[in-house]
Amino acid sequence: MKIAVVGTGYVGMSIAALLARHHDIVAVDIDAERVELVNRRISPIVDPELTTYLTREELRLLATTNSQEAYRNSEFVVIATPTNYDPDTNHFDTSTVESVVEDAVNTNPRACIVIKSTVPVGFTKELQEKYPAVKIVFSPEFLREGRALHDNLHPSRIVVGDTTERGRTFAELLLEGSLETDVPVLLTDSTEAEAIKLFSNTYLALRVAYFNELDTYAASRNLSAAQIINGVGLDPRIGSHYNNPSFGYGGYCLPKDTKQLLANYNEVPQNLISAIVDANRTRKDFIADDILSRNPRTVGVYRLIMKEGSDNFRQSAIQGVMKRIKSKGINVVVFEPTLEEEEFFHSKVYGSFEKFAAESDVIIANRQAEELKPFNEKVYSRDIYCRD
Repeated sequence: MKIAVVGTGYVGMSIAALLARHHDIVAVDIDAERVELVNRRISPIVDPELTTYLTREELRLLATTNSQEAYRNSEFVVIATPTNYDPDTNHFDTSTVESVVEDAVNTNPRACIVIKSTVPVGFTKELQEKYPAVKIVFSPEFLREGRALHDNLHPSRIVVGDTTERGRTFAELLLEGSLETDVPVLLTDSTEAEAIKLFSNTYLALRVAYFNELDTYAASRNLSAAQIINGVGLDPRIGSHYNNPSFGYGGYCLPKDTKQLLANYNEVPQNLISAIVDANRTRKDFIADDILSRNPRTVGVYRLIMKEGSDNFRQSAIQGVMKRIKSKGINVVVFEPTLEEEEFFHSKVYGSFEKFAAESDVIIANRQAEELKPFNEKVYSRDIYCRD
């Protein structure tokens, strides 16, 4: 089967690699450099497992910038383009998805279009009404940055927002590509599938916010957050997963998905969803104030990325803390090896960790690292378990 996958980011590349185990996949991207990397079997994203996986000769994967050539004769067109949150409209910017759908419909109206990009609740239904002759399906992804391929090969569940034979076929393609056999498969209506995605990520944000507020209480009362969290987690209804304090939830998904879900609650009674969004802002305020209470002259920001094994620092929580500190007139320097620029938002970027550490009175780290240990007396982090 020929399948086109549009977008070579975390979602697109992991889906393309998964499906290429058994089918002819054409990855589409407007970035010629990324296309060249894929055709050389080099991952355009940081994902250790994907980097190794792409070297497998049996993968039937090519990449192109020619979208119409890719769509022609494809049975499925999978859309994995970015849908960034637009604060002006209070919604995701779905323009890239809409553009791909229009192009695919005009090129190959027989293809089933599958949206993997995160979209507002009700978006797919509206598109389906606009293009009634074409099958448009929404299928949410549940991937971690840096572990995208792993999470596709070992899925927790497969959700497809279509209850017809086309939806079942796509679910079977995902199951066929995975390395698991006992995976829950759920076929729903498209709007319910969109809601599953947003409510899932908002619950994760809720859990992060909860343990962060527990940590704020512990820090304010000079208590051991680790002892409290360990005790709370022994309740099997709560568990000891996803409970590591941080500077706040961040990354590409949780901040925008929580705000989008809140926007979807227009004229629907709610308290909790607003609180989740507000809690993240409050946590960053507390972290910044706690750092400033140490009266530093220069604060060093150790890594802008959200987590180990990722090159993504979009909406990372540490940036919010950094901006708050800078607003108080404190000098801020950055150590981020993935940056080639000499400055990041007017803060000096050091290529040498030693020079960075020597310059910093306080080093703030959302997550601990081995190279920070010699400078432990300078390090400020709320990381307890060195994970997540």
